[in-house]
Amino acid sequence: MLYPIKFKPRIKERIWGGHTILERKGKAAARLAKDKLYGESWDLSSVKGDISVVANGMLKGNNLEEIIEVYMGELVGESLFERYGLEFPLLIKYLDCNDKLSVQVHPDDALAEERHNSFGKTEAWYIADCKPGAAIYLGFKDLNITREEYISAVSESRLEQLLNRVEVKKGDVFFIPAGTVHALGAGIEVVEVQQTSDVTYRIYDWDRVDASGKGRELHTALAVDAIDFESDAELLHKQYTLAKGGESRVIECPYFTMTLHDVDAVKYLDRSMLDSFIVYICLEGNATISIDGGKEELAAGELVLIPAEACEVAIEGNAQLMEVYISK
Repeated sequence: MLYPIKFKPRIKERIWGGHTILERKGKAAARLAKDKLYGESWDLSSVKGDISVVANGMLKGNNLEEIIEVYMGELVGESLFERYGLEFPLLIKYLDCNDKLSVQVHPDDALAEERHNSFGKTEAWYIADCKPGAAIYLGFKDLNITREEYISAVSESRLEQLLNRVEVKKGDVFFIPAGTVHALGAGIEVVEVQQTSDVTYRIYDWDRVDASGKGRELHTALAVDAIDFESDAELLHKQYTLAKGGESRVIECPYFTMTLHDVDAVKYLDRSMLDSFIVYICLEGNATISIDGGKEELAAGELVLIPAEACEVAIEGNAQLMEVYISK
């Protein structure tokens, strides 16, 4: 029987980042330069060049692809192994948005396959923390905007006027299907769950330039065909209630199911019918995750991968957790 598996985070510099990730990731960030800006921690990844490495137990030092190759369906689920092979189907990140991220859009599966031999990129954001008044940009203010109006706004440098600005608070959840124009604003920390894809079309970068006066590359032409002009941003803010000791399923889509759990004692979860791995991300507090193969401690900001062969999961502690898996 496999055990709960932890991974080494891969921390990345970003022009819009800050220093919060250095605090959140503790020892994993100890050797990083303190004077640089870090925006992303890739906590579970199967992206080529950034494949996660196991941090605990007998598999320590092996990467995610290697352990899938050995354990196959026992680790990820039989149907998921048949569908995805050695590529783990989710990418999970922690983001520190000290400044605005670029306005961007991601292609869906069909377009990403055609152009990049890649999966598309549907994702979700959990607002782990934010400053007062912080906001995201999600879709357009006008649900009836046309392709032509969008192209005109981009060419005239007035895209920002079209964007739907949404103020956020800690605990908010947003679902961002491929095709939705979006951007994270400044002063926000995010847990991001997405399809395994690194394909992003950058539409607008707030006129930022680097030290040499050069702006980042934009993908204006590529983005036009990827945008879903009928996306309704109001439906993408997922409302939920999480009672003490309870749970709330917030998102269920073909790419992942997301459930939030409040743990105030011991919680036993029967997951025998899933045929899927499970990822638990500790959002607040501390918890112990146990299965037949062993147990692991989780602190806020850490995650653990539970193998698909585990039938029951026990969670003990005082914490809030995110549970992510892929439904049949």
